[in-house]
Amino acid sequence: MTKFEQFAKEKTYLLGVSPRTVEWYEQSLRWLTNASPSEQDLKDAVVKMRTAGLKASSCNSRIRAINSYLTWLKSPLRIPKLKEPQFLPQTFSKDDISKFLHYRPKNFYRRRLQLLVCLLADSGARISEALGLRWDDVNFDDCLMTLHGKGDKSRIVPFSQELRKLLWRFRHEHKLVFSTRDGGRLGRRDMLRDTKLLCRELGVSVPVRCLHAFRHSFATQYLRAGGNVFALQRCLGHTDLTMTKKYVSLLTEDLQAIHAKVSLLSM
Repeated sequence: MTKFEQFAKEKTYLLGVSPRTVEWYEQSLRWLTNASPSEQDLKDAVVKMRTAGLKASSCNSRIRAINSYLTWLKSPLRIPKLKEPQFLPQTFSKDDISKFLHYRPKNFYRRRLQLLVCLLADSGARISEALGLRWDDVNFDDCLMTLHGKGDKSRIVPFSQELRKLLWRFRHEHKLVFSTRDGGRLGRRDMLRDTKLLCRELGVSVPVRCLHAFRHSFATQYLRAGGNVFALQRCLGHTDLTMTKKYVSLLTEDLQAIHAKVSLLSM
């Protein structure tokens, strides 16, 4: 067993990381040519990433995985993060979300799609969390749902009465909320394709990372409405507050609006 394989096994069996996280580690470690890398090996890995056309954010994702491996090796070496451009997430507007909410689907598949995009916008759930949602996870009385996130971590998040109506009307006999007609699990790529088609049908501009943009939209609107960043961290399931702060970088107009309220000269 190679050191790379041993690292992945220990992450799986001792820390219980998800298969997708293990896959991320494996893909990231492929940039290393040496299982016990030297400082030059690490520099070469970053050069290869950049030469291959990876953006700074993509490089940093792989650097985090490699640094985790270096920690496991008990190596003193680390790769410093690359400087990234300012984070400005693409979002859906309030009008866009209103179009999804007031859309009138005519069959099971369209009602399922409407419910999915509204749930993503209303809860800030990741697409994987939404597709894994079971009816047993939905508390209709208290408008709460249990989301099962990364690393088998679960959290309880609230949802609106508007979403409760959609969920109640969509109830069916299968365990998964978002299932095929036969009760099977839906594929992320299929939902991405259908969401893009629905956006175009409703005249909604398709943002980059379309499904994740609902999570961005939830987060930015949460702060715009005066929500607490610590409460938002819990809703999003972030283990590190710095992730939440980066996730919800405020737009220039938001900063200007806040300044108008707090400026001593405006009082």
